[in-house]
Amino acid sequence: MAGLQWVVGLVLIVESLRLALDATAARHFAQAGMPSWMRHALAWSEIAAAILFLVPFTTVLGGYLLLLIFFFAAALHVLHGEYDIGALAVYAMAVLASLAYRSGATLEVAHDRR
Repeated sequence: MAGLQWVVGLVLIVESLRLALDATAARHFAQAGMPSWMRHALAWSEIAAAILFLVPFTTVLGGYLLLLIFFFAAALHVLHGEYDIGALAVYAMAVLASLAYRSGATLEVAHDRR
């Protein structure tokens, strides 16, 4: 699970850097009618949350921030008629799996014997 957490965190950092710095992403945002500041806000907040997700003492905070950012990004996509949000769903599930594993959550079945 630590490998999953690191892969997701690093992939999110790289993808967010592309969103923040790539001219193609800037054009795509402009064509969708969204302001440039929104692209930067999304990208840099996702980078910050991904870094927090990778630091052991702030993993939970970073994970929840990432989930919030994914929800916001998915809503933006859907509101602009772009329904391909599968990657965001996969990222969200990987973050949830990492958080569940980190919390030591185990499934316990209670056996009631009467």
